[in-house]
Amino acid sequence: MNLSVDYLGLRLAHPLMVGASPIGDRLDQVLRYEDAGACAIVMRSIFEEQIELEQMAAHRHLDVYSGAEASSMAPDTDVFALGLDGYLEQLARLRTRTKLTVIGSLNGTTPGGWTDYARRIEQAGAHALELNLYSVPADAARSGSELEAAQLETVRAVASALAIPVAVKLSPFYSSLPHFVAELERTGVRGVVLFNRFYQADIDPIGLETTRTLHLSTPEELLLRLRWLAIISAKSRLSLAASGGVHETIDAIRALMAGATVVQCVSTLLLHGPARLCAMVDGLASFLSEHEYPSLTAMIGNMNHSRCPDPAAYERADYMQILRGWHD
Repeated sequence: MNLSVDYLGLRLAHPLMVGASPIGDRLDQVLRYEDAGACAIVMRSIFEEQIELEQMAAHRHLDVYSGAEASSMAPDTDVFALGLDGYLEQLARLRTRTKLTVIGSLNGTTPGGWTDYARRIEQAGAHALELNLYSVPADAARSGSELEAAQLETVRAVASALAIPVAVKLSPFYSSLPHFVAELERTGVRGVVLFNRFYQADIDPIGLETTRTLHLSTPEELLLRLRWLAIISAKSRLSLAASGGVHETIDAIRALMAGATVVQCVSTLLLHGPARLCAMVDGLASFLSEHEYPSLTAMIGNMNHSRCPDPAAYERADYMQILRGWHD
């Protein structure tokens, strides 16, 4: 069974990727996933804050008048898993020691040190770059159009500076997601990843503190991805990746039918290890054979907005039908 796909112009043996996670931080872990059949991995992100810290550190080194007060204003660097140089070294190590397609990742929203660091990731050997647009619009004075224009400027600057393909990882919180994806396509990017997971702050009412807790994804989160994959894939020529909510083979199949080119797996691999990836690849091949698909390509997008028998299921009409079908 032919499981190969073209993602961002890169040929992959199958569509199940190791998504951005701590898995990529250690070579021994990555080698275990390669042995289990992984063909591609996304490294976890370098954050905009890390780039800013590096620039601040250089400035303090040159500025003889900077003191302890200025230093105390900088965020704690211990929150980042890999330093900037360590990140590039790990990327180069994965390229040298494995045959995987290795995708670097940057996370942020504003133009600045992005372009330089994107080039450094390219020079370290990344096959592609994933640019994460992760922001919470907390400023009431800035309109949605202003925020989107700034994000498009960032993406355009990065995409035009690199020879390797760029994918953009989005949140679902846009007033017109298909329109924004169409605008992204004009910047020169090759793909879109749906979606970034927002980690929400909680409140401790006794200690009067905000708290942060990591929650792995659940299969229920896939439904949001399916809707937008189905709608966007019907109109866009970009490579699409599903990220979030894929835990079993059948979840990956649903994402591919909705229009995903590839599926990025994280939570299920953190829970179950490399054996889960191997089982999912085997399960995908078995499904295609059992249902007489000549190749994976024949299945991708066969249930998207333009090809499924009931396109209204992805629209407002579905909302009304579901409510009408409720019984006490």
